[in-house]
Amino acid sequence: MRFSRGAITLYVGLVFACGLVLGAFGDRLYNASAVVAKPAATKNPEEFRKKVIAEYQSRLKLTDDQVAKLNAIMDETRSRVEETRQKLKPAYQKIHEEQSEKVRALLSPDQQIEYDKMRKEREQRDQQKASHGPGPGF
Repeated sequence: MRFSRGAITLYVGLVFACGLVLGAFGDRLYNASAVVAKPAATKNPEEFRKKVIAEYQSRLKLTDDQVAKLNAIMDETRSRVEETRQKLKPAYQKIHEEQSEKVRALLSPDQQIEYDKMRKEREQRDQQKASHGPGPGF
């Protein structure tokens, strides 16, 4: 099979173009930087609240009276959210306990011992987290 000069040039060009695309893709893949999740800007709810109020003041040009009313609204919201959270807590605990019992039922006695240990460790971690205060919010 004999190729014309134009066909040979076209094939060489295609091979060159494929190499160029593959090289660019490989370079981009090789030099890609890892994405690092930024931690929350503020974990303290009071700092978060101050930040929100400051942003509202600067962007919305709030008066002192409006800022006072905004603080009252945020206080009311915080108390309502906490009240709702406390009402729902028993239901969440019941669901979690039912799940734990179902998981425990499918385990062998040796696995149940290890599972109980794991749950105790998790509870200790949760208590340590709770002692550091609540997460962000207002």
